[in-house]
Amino acid sequence: MKRDIFLSELELLKGIAETLNEGTELKKMLGDCLRKLLQLTSLEAGWIFLINHEGSYELAAAESLPPALTNPQHHALTEGDCWCVNRFRNGTLTKASNIMECKRLENARNGNWGDTYGLVYHATVPLKAGEEQFGLLNVAVKNKETFEEHELALLESIAYQIGTALKRIHLTMKEQEIKIAEERNRLARDLHDSVNQMLYSINVTASAGNRLAKEEPIKEIMADIQKLSQHAQAEMKALIWQLRPAGLAEGLACSVKKYGEMLGLAVHVSVEGVSMLSSLQEETLWRIAQEAFHNTLKHSGERTVHVAFHFKPDSVEMMISDEGIGFNYTENACLPSLGLKSMEERVKSLHGKIAMNSKRGNGTTLVIELPI
Repeated sequence: MKRDIFLSELELLKGIAETLNEGTELKKMLGDCLRKLLQLTSLEAGWIFLINHEGSYELAAAESLPPALTNPQHHALTEGDCWCVNRFRNGTLTKASNIMECKRLENARNGNWGDTYGLVYHATVPLKAGEEQFGLLNVAVKNKETFEEHELALLESIAYQIGTALKRIHLTMKEQEIKIAEERNRLARDLHDSVNQMLYSINVTASAGNRLAKEEPIKEIMADIQKLSQHAQAEMKALIWQLRPAGLAEGLACSVKKYGEMLGLAVHVSVEGVSMLSSLQEETLWRIAQEAFHNTLKHSGERTVHVAFHFKPDSVEMMISDEGIGFNYTENACLPSLGLKSMEERVKSLHGKIAMNSKRGNGTTLVIELPI
C-alpha cells in the first residue's frame, strides 16, 4: 500500500480498535477515535455525523477543522443539507465514496466564512453494523481530489469498526434502561408491600380508635390521624404508579385514563388507528401524560382532560387538551416549567416532536409525535 496517506493498515486498525474498546460514552468515544485516525495517518481533518432514521443529523465529533467550518455565525456543519447526507437519507450511499466537491466547504468559500486550509474535497463513509446504519465519517486532505480504491477500502474497515462500537453502546444503553425499569418495579413492590400496608393499618387502627374513644378530643385526634393516613395512602399510590405504570399491561390508553381518574380528573380518551409501540415509547408517552395531568390539576382550574391517540404508519401522535385558564405562550418561546422541559427532553431522546398551544382563557393543548 502507498504510504502517502496511511502508514500501516495493521497499526491503524489496531489503534482504532483499542480506542473504540476503551470508550463507553458515545461522543467522547467518537472524538477520541477521530483524533486517533488523524494521528496515525496524514489525513488533515475529519468529522462524524450521526443520522437517525428520520434523516435528522447531528455533528457528533470533529477534529482539526478549518476556521471556515467552525465559524460560529454560519454553522457550516450543523445546519443545511449536503450531498453526503442526502445520499445517506435516500439510501444510495452504501460504501466509501469520493465527494467531488463538498457543498459545505463551497458555501464557506463563497461566503468568505474564513480560512478553509485548502480543503475542497473529502471522502465519506457510512457507519454501519450489519443492516443498521448510524451516520457518516468524513475525512479530508488539502489538495487531494480523490481517494484511491485501497484507501476507501481501509476507510470502510474503520467505519465498520466504529459502527460496531455504536451498536454496542446502543445495546448497552437499552440494557441499562431495562435495569432501571427493573429497579423501579422492585422499589414499587417494596413500597406496596411494606409502607402502603403500614399506612392501611394506621388508617384501620385510627378508625377503630375513633369509634371506641369516649372523650371528644381523643375522637378528633383519631379522626385527624385517619385523614392523614388516607392522604398518605393516596400519595403512596400515586408514587407507586409513577415508579411502575402497571396499567400499561392493559394498554397505553387504558393506563392513561386510569391514572388521570386516580388523580380525580375526568379523562376522555379517543384512539384512531392501530400500531405496536416499544415499551420505551409507551412509557415515554405515559410519563408525559402523567406530567400533563399534574399540570392540569395545579394550574388549569379544570378537571376535564381530553386525550387523543392517533397511530399513523410511521408515527404515533398523542394530544392532551383541557379547557382551563391557559397561559400566554408563543411557539418559539422556551417551555415555561421544569416539568415541561422534562417532557421535551423525553421526546427529543426518541427523536420526536413536541408542540404546545395555550392562550389565557382558552385552555392548553399539548401535542407529542414519536416516530415508530
